[in-house]
Amino acid sequence: MAQHAPPARGARLGRVAGANGSVSTVSGVVLLLPGASRFFPGPLRPLARALGRAGAANGLVAHTVVHGGEASREEQARWAADEVGRRYGDVPVCLAGYDAGGLTALRAAGHEAVNSVLAMAPSLEETAGSDSPEPVKQLSGRQVLIVHGTNDARSDPEGSFRLAARAKKANRSTCRFEVHSDGHRLREHQAEVVALAVDFIVGALASGRYSRPVTDALAAPPPLGLRMPLASGFGRSLRG
Repeated sequence: MAQHAPPARGARLGRVAGANGSVSTVSGVVLLLPGASRFFPGPLRPLARALGRAGAANGLVAHTVVHGGEASREEQARWAADEVGRRYGDVPVCLAGYDAGGLTALRAAGHEAVNSVLAMAPSLEETAGSDSPEPVKQLSGRQVLIVHGTNDARSDPEGSFRLAARAKKANRSTCRFEVHSDGHRLREHQAEVVALAVDFIVGALASGRYSRPVTDALAAPPPLGLRMPLASGFGRSLRG
């Protein structure tokens, strides 16, 4: 794959989690895209740990993208996807981001290696009636999951709903879950959010199967599949 301009190489891939360390066993890669503040990682750290456990059984590895240099976050995410191809060959990539990383995941989804996108509490500036809404064309052909707390005071959850509604028109494989009573950090129901994320990632990159709630959300017409409530206790009987 083509390499991006040198400034994008200010980014690097963090330590690998999952699989068994052998490149030949890797069948998919998750790129974890952090938020704007390293002091508030949201659900990314527990997600990385959970993927380390789930990845070993499903041939998946996860890397956190460590940003640096002057290139935009989107350029660095695309460089990271290129780097996945260099290290692991032609394997599918899931971009999984929180906060500013969620927005990066959505924007960088057009990379040819990306087959799925997970955006948790994405930092969007979408407003009703905006003349320049976030693009969604790059999401075509990808599996897309957006997760947002209904009490998010930092990034309006209705903004992600509007984006999801536009994306659904061009890409039926789009769904969105609402985490009722949770805020921007998705802390109150972190276990459920992480379980949902792992279920989606493993389904998109490895098994091709999802739990019933995710399957229903992907199949449901809007707005039902875009306002799917994340049930308390989700993950206790995954794929049940």
